Amino acid sequence: MPSHRKPRTRMTSSGPAVGVTTAALASVGLFAQGADAAPVVPGQRPSIEEVQKKVDDLYRQADLATQKYDEAKEATATQRATVDGLLDQVAAGTAKLNETRRIIGGYAAAQYRDGGVSPTMTLLFSHDPQAFFDQRRLMGRLSDEQQRTLTTFEAERAAGAKKRAEASRGLAALTTSQQTLRAGKQEVQAKLTAARTLLSTLTAQEKARLAALEQKKQDDAKRRAAELAARQEAAARQAAAAHPKPAPPAGHAPSAPSTPPAPSTPPAPTSKAAEALAFARAQLGKPYVWGATGPASYDCSGLTQAAWKAAGVDLPRTTWDQVKTGSRVATADLEPGDLVFFYDDISHVGMYIGNGMMIHAPHSGAYVREESIYYMPIYGSVRPG
Repeated sequence: MPSHRKPRTRMTSSGPAVGVTTAALASVGLFAQGADAAPVVPGQRPSIEEVQKKVDDLYRQADLATQKYDEAKEATATQRATVDGLLDQVAAGTAKLNETRRIIGGYAAAQYRDGGVSPTMTLLFSHDPQAFFDQRRLMGRLSDEQQRTLTTFEAERAAGAKKRAEASRGLAALTTSQQTLRAGKQEVQAKLTAARTLLSTLTAQEKARLAALEQKKQDDAKRRAAELAARQEAAARQAAAAHPKPAPPAGHAPSAPSTPPAPSTPPAPTSKAAEALAFARAQLGKPYVWGATGPASYDCSGLTQAAWKAAGVDLPRTTWDQVKTGSRVATADLEPGDLVFFYDDISHVGMYIGNGMMIHAPHSGAYVREESIYYMPIYGSVRPG
């Protein structure tokens, strides 16, 4: 390790989770509803519907906090690389400056041996050698080589000061990003802990009721997915009818009729989309871990980024940046491989696989799975490529 570099303390994700009791949850408004919902009476247990809404909201907030964490992590990595590069440049500049200083010292030593250090050399070693340039009368007492050396010395010292200032600003920005990273980590942990704690307060009967509500939500989402698939199939048939294949010329045996597509068959993906889909399917069953990009676990945008990278397409890290890549696609025109984004804050993403379904990494405690795109409110979709 270079002498100017000091080992930095590594940031780990194994910090203690934020503990929250049921009483504390109530005190911070975990059971509170939005402005348009009925107020919760203090001491009264929320309904199962309220619990489901609150748990879903906490997971969504955790998704949002995860994207902030991912963004801060990217910024931290970029700033650390910038600072490391600046420190390397400062070290190299310092070495060059010291070498030039050594040469000037040699001039001074030679003058001393010849009868003492001249005022010129005194100026050379002064705090502000630039003062030397302001005294043109003394410049004539230096040789051309000495003048060039002095000019080099002053340029190197100015460049070194500039690089040190840049490094100082970079270190300040890095410190800010690290603080943001730590705050984001704590925010995610708090949201997830709150959701787990809320669920732990339910009785067995309440958990069964919650599971039934979740199943109803899944069934409704699947029904809407089937409706989308039917509409897409009908549109494909209309397009085929509007552009029928020409009849074979007379005297030629007709070719074998093409096999009609099976009902609800999605359009064939492009080669890159097929590769991305194959990768995503291979991750089914792996756990969601916030901030993870594989290969053992993923968060939502980490999965889509890794899948398209396997197809040779580089996507940004966060949902907020991924939604800006490629071309926008209407829900009715979705094709396998397209990215579907959810919620107004664009805090979640999944990969469309056809028939109104997607592969995504849902939330903490869940696994990469197939699910209807209508399970969450859709923000919009894009087609990478």
